[in-house]
Amino acid sequence: MSADAYGRTLTGLTVNLIVRDVAKSVPFYTDVLGFRAQYSDVDFAALERDGVRLQLHADHAYDGMPWASRLGQTGKRGLGAEIRIFGIDPDAAERRARGRGDLVLVATKDWPHGWRDCILEDPDGYTFAVGVPLPG
Repeated sequence: MSADAYGRTLTGLTVNLIVRDVAKSVPFYTDVLGFRAQYSDVDFAALERDGVRLQLHADHAYDGMPWASRLGQTGKRGLGAEIRIFGIDPDAAERRARGRGDLVLVATKDWPHGWRDCILEDPDGYTFAVGVPLPG
């Protein structure tokens, strides 16, 4: 599917993350979080899970943006945003993340807000809280 055809399929809220290395990032999303890769190459990946559409773009895809120079800065990205995905077994996701050597920021636990979840970090520093509701 061409980029313009894919773009016309998007509705509602989608998440677009700018990453340093698409090929390095895709396994975190597919192996740990259970997304399906609808398309992936060195510049772009289209991922989906339970109606959530996530796109990964290589840094250079944003070269024309006024803030593109900031992408060259070292350090982690995503500070200040936590992406929550419910319906992912947090215990299993944490095990998969640890098995791959991904960073587990907060181990799986039951929270006062009624969810059992953990907080994981992707290769670029984006954080994901994944979990399920506690029995009630």
